[in-house]
Amino acid sequence: MTCLMAGAVALALAAPGFTLHWTHSVEKTEWVETWEIRPHSLYLAQARITGNGAGMEPGEGAVADNGGWVWSPDIEVPELSLAASGSTGAGWRLCDGTTCHTLGDTPGRPIRLAPCDSP
Repeated sequence: MTCLMAGAVALALAAPGFTLHWTHSVEKTEWVETWEIRPHSLYLAQARITGNGAGMEPGEGAVADNGGWVWSPDIEVPELSLAASGSTGAGWRLCDGTTCHTLGDTPGRPIRLAPCDSP
């Protein structure tokens, strides 16, 4: 089991990472990121977008794949802050391969994601 803090809630994940899915509020296209949970940080290993548009430009080294774009951003951060505007209709979906959790589907404060051992 891997532990990830989502706001004040500790999530026990079945995998050492997770995928984060959301729908762009203007373009209405899906964005999926694959994150690894590391000691004291989160590592963005892969990003995928279906289509493109305003604010949806594929990253460097992106390759066309099944109607979308896939690339490896190679970004490591101590935490993520997810906006909870409620304007996309679905919020964020965090999946660990077995279970999915919906975050930020109603307006509220941003949701902080971080490894459980982070300050």
